[in-house]
Amino acid sequence: MCQYSLVKRFFLGLGVACGLAGCVHAQELPMNEPRLSEEQARQQLAGFAATWHTREEWQARAANIRAGILRGANLSPLPTRCDLKPIIWGRQQRRGYTVENVAFESLPGFFVTGNLYRPTDATGRHAAMLCTHGHWDGTPRVMEMMQNRCVGLARMGVVAFAYDMVGYTDSTQMEHKNRLSLTLQIWDSMRALDFVTTLPEVDSARLGCTGESGGGTQTFLLAAVDDRLGLSVPTVQVSAHFFGGCICESGLPIHHSATHDTDNVEIAALFAPKPQLLISDGKDWTHNVPKVEFPYIQSVYKTFGAEDEVENAHFAEEGHDYGPTKRQAMYRFVAKHWGLNAAQADETDSVVPGDSLRVFNSDHPRPADALQGAEAIGAALRKSQSQGL
Repeated sequence: MCQYSLVKRFFLGLGVACGLAGCVHAQELPMNEPRLSEEQARQQLAGFAATWHTREEWQARAANIRAGILRGANLSPLPTRCDLKPIIWGRQQRRGYTVENVAFESLPGFFVTGNLYRPTDATGRHAAMLCTHGHWDGTPRVMEMMQNRCVGLARMGVVAFAYDMVGYTDSTQMEHKNRLSLTLQIWDSMRALDFVTTLPEVDSARLGCTGESGGGTQTFLLAAVDDRLGLSVPTVQVSAHFFGGCICESGLPIHHSATHDTDNVEIAALFAPKPQLLISDGKDWTHNVPKVEFPYIQSVYKTFGAEDEVENAHFAEEGHDYGPTKRQAMYRFVAKHWGLNAAQADETDSVVPGDSLRVFNSDHPRPADALQGAEAIGAALRKSQSQGL
């Protein structure tokens, strides 16, 4: 049998060497309980570490976790992929990039809404980055923090697509605080990959996703279940003791069921051996990442001989955001793995009026056949799933 790494010895040394005996089990947590104590979280990770020792054992565990995520998110089977029917309008020509307003159907009658940033100073086919957002007040998709990120990427030569959480900005066909949001946000992200890969200038071999807070949850969930993604940068969200406080993150049994038991650390680790950067800070639930979460994920990557493919950028004096230093860390990681120049990620003169980035308005209303309300959207989801059986 192969030798444990020092990291595995650390976790097993916590005294939980009997499978899941020391873990916090599903029956001890309400389905949407978002938090453990930090000591419970350490013990839970130790229990997980005791269940696998080799790459093959991890891969078997990973396959079971993926199946549990999709089943828990009510995405097993996956819906049938409908025509996207993209709506693209409002092109703004800016220095080094263009930005357009976009909507497409992830289900018949349900629209994903966002903004598409395309490079104009780069030639050839471009990498593409999905840009998700967290639970910020107002209209987060068009806030300065998001515009800066997308413009920086576009000026580097990356096609960036920023899109709404369910219930935010232009995605107002149902309220956000509904368990269906978790289901839809995973599916919307998969369909967002479908959308960007229809663009002739996109290199489908270089697809990534990055987002902060609840957008970090969207990032590592997509990375866990869609093999097309090749680079992942979940920001200020991967935590062993906090599963995400919103119903769209922990409102369905994606972490625990009768057949699987996991946490967000392992979900992020499912991306191994592909390039992943975890961004963390000292003033939220990611403050332990350098000593707890990152070593566990590293131990997974080491079984693939890919420990150099995963990194942690930790900002001990910073808080919960996707601020300038965190974006710079992301740009450097993207440049390293996609053969780009991080110095070109210029964010100056990048913010345009938020109203100009809105997808639907009085001149461009949402299509008349759009569904409204969770009941109608849920029925469309179930119908789409049944069509694939």
